[in-house]
Amino acid sequence: MTATYRAMMIAKPGGPEVLQQVDLPVTEPGASELRVRVRACGVGATDFAMLAGSYAFAPKLPFVGGYEIAGVIEALGEGVTGFHVGQRVAALTVHGGFAERLVRGAEHFVPIPDEVSDVEAAAVILNYVSAWQMIHRAAKVQAGRSALVTGAGGGVGTALLQLLRLAGVKTYGAASSRKHGLIAKLGATPIDYQAGPVDRLIRASEPSGVDVAFDALGGANIGKCIRAVRRGGTVVGYGFMAVDGRLARARMFFDVFVGSRLRGRRGTFYGISLLYRKDRKPFLEDLPKILALIAHRKIKPVISAVFPLRDARKALELLATGTVEGKIVLTCD
Repeated sequence: MTATYRAMMIAKPGGPEVLQQVDLPVTEPGASELRVRVRACGVGATDFAMLAGSYAFAPKLPFVGGYEIAGVIEALGEGVTGFHVGQRVAALTVHGGFAERLVRGAEHFVPIPDEVSDVEAAAVILNYVSAWQMIHRAAKVQAGRSALVTGAGGGVGTALLQLLRLAGVKTYGAASSRKHGLIAKLGATPIDYQAGPVDRLIRASEPSGVDVAFDALGGANIGKCIRAVRRGGTVVGYGFMAVDGRLARARMFFDVFVGSRLRGRRGTFYGISLLYRKDRKPFLEDLPKILALIAHRKIKPVISAVFPLRDARKALELLATGTVEGKIVLTCD
């Protein structure tokens, strides 16, 4: 084993151009820690907030980005039980994943089934657990209900579509027309943003409105989402911690909570990192459920592109174009 490993460091605020490839020393895991050789890492919208220096849960600069990883255990720290060297594991890292090695507490890791690839595992840790928890923990959507998903062609959006279909929910996916083929393939009815206000388009098919809306766009769009939901229904806002600026986040909170209640709906927010920091148990319960669904081929993560770690800048530049369907994953060879 080499004495150093490659990592993509965020040295200063900016865009993808500020990522720097660096060599860092390999360290031994401390008590109750694992050292993992990273094989795959997910790329997502939150990485832009990390780069800009506006993500609330990021460490101080400089630091290594990377929100989620799949890898193989290389070394066990003193006192670690339930894991073994050579075992494949996944974790929600929040940072540190854009690297060939990661040392983190053993309590953060979940075993990966043999039937699930490293790329598949890395693609679902953030997006699919977020979708699962919004559906089953936040909104508590039941079979036979109806739902609207905005940004339906993206990473979390495609995860929501698949898991809502699995739950027996009639779903409408709002996205640009070029992503409508994917949305239909995932079992949802496509809604074109450019064809008119989303609330009017929804009510043409659902006169009383849908039972729940999942919205990551915020801004002027949130009012339309609220109006697309029936009275007594639920609006779930997510991705708010990646919104740049405290004032913008506060406005989004106000729009969802107050705006929904003024119109007779229930507004709530979901943030996977916020929940994880309060209580890891829901995540550690839900990620194995998602991995089992993949292992049994009940769902298949939508993966748009796979890049080597050294091309993390290119991966983020592609994501910034808004054309990506599903997830981008980095791999370490």
